[in-house]
Amino acid sequence: MTEQEVINTINIALAEEFELELDEMQPDVSIYEDLGLDSLDTVDMVIVLEGAFKFKIREEAEVKEIRTLGDIHSFVIKKITAESK
Repeated sequence: MTEQEVINTINIALAEEFELELDEMQPDVSIYEDLGLDSLDTVDMVIVLEGAFKFKIREEAEVKEIRTLGDIHSFVIKKITAESK
């Protein structure tokens, strides 16, 4: 899976789960302020990402540092890269 495919998968999965517009899904948007998600949505977001990519991320400390959609993209790409080695 290419980086762009990962980004597209994340954007589509989150847009569908949280009823967001795909054109809103830009790397620099804040998942809290711009997309309007809250801490409960963060739990759902983790579940959606785990389902989409078939790996566990709940206990990853880095998840707590995610603030933007770009942070999510980078985190998942890094996780996929690490698991493929």
